[in-house]
Amino acid sequence: MKRAYKVVDVFTSRPFLGNPVAVVLDTDGLDTAQMQAIAGWTNLSETTFVLPPSSDEADYRLRIFTPRSELPFAGHPTLGSAHAVLEAGRVAPRRSGRLIQECGIGLVELTVAQTGDERRLSFALPPARLDALDKAGLAELESILGNRLKIEPAVVNVGPIWLVAHMEDADSVIGLQPDLARLADLERRLGVTGLTVFGPHRSGDAAIEVRTFAPSCGVAEDPVCGSGNGSVAAFLWARGLLPADGRDYLATQGRCVGRNGRIEVNVDSGGSIRIGGSCVTCVEGSLAS
Repeated sequence: MKRAYKVVDVFTSRPFLGNPVAVVLDTDGLDTAQMQAIAGWTNLSETTFVLPPSSDEADYRLRIFTPRSELPFAGHPTLGSAHAVLEAGRVAPRRSGRLIQECGIGLVELTVAQTGDERRLSFALPPARLDALDKAGLAELESILGNRLKIEPAVVNVGPIWLVAHMEDADSVIGLQPDLARLADLERRLGVTGLTVFGPHRSGDAAIEVRTFAPSCGVAEDPVCGSGNGSVAAFLWARGLLPADGRDYLATQGRCVGRNGRIEVNVDSGGSIRIGGSCVTCVEGSLAS
């Protein structure tokens, strides 16, 4: 069977500089094992499958897979899949410019601004839960990073569960060379999806540099991670590191793997978070299954 298929680059308006997500638009007859096999074959950080919604409130339903497992929610697949279904004419924005995606975590609201090549998408991050990292976990994390952390890291659950660590500056983030084997073991012990680190830029239009690692999920380094950036925003808000009336800022991610992702972050006065950016389709065709 031939199934409509796209690969969408997310958090960039220029091909090959963001984070690609494979989107399978025709999913009739595919079971979970087949979806997981396709995700393993694409070998991208995520592959998504678009299905009819089971909720009357949703425009479509999405299942999201890493090469090894299914996720209840993920950021760049949410934006890339929305771009794909809009481009393919499978759905249209509501009058309010919104889309509602149904996924494992529930309903996720997206906002669509402009059209065509100028289209920009953002999603409302699901509510975040922050938990402390135990002393043994902190000691192991600092050993893996080769850095002492001045601000206590946190385990941030937004569907995917990220261990979030604040480093001194962007240069420290860019120069990081974590021990991925030990990190995978720590991820499994803590029950987290992976690790997201960030540090402030000294100059330029971007506020922070971000890197995300998820070796236990088969992803050594995720080029640009929406839920990871959302978890960083939740961390900053919870630690009192953002203005009380909220803030818009730009994050960059992907430099260390040859990308240039640009992530638009909005945190409002109540701590609600939106993550957005541009998307561009790089591959369009059919998948045989």
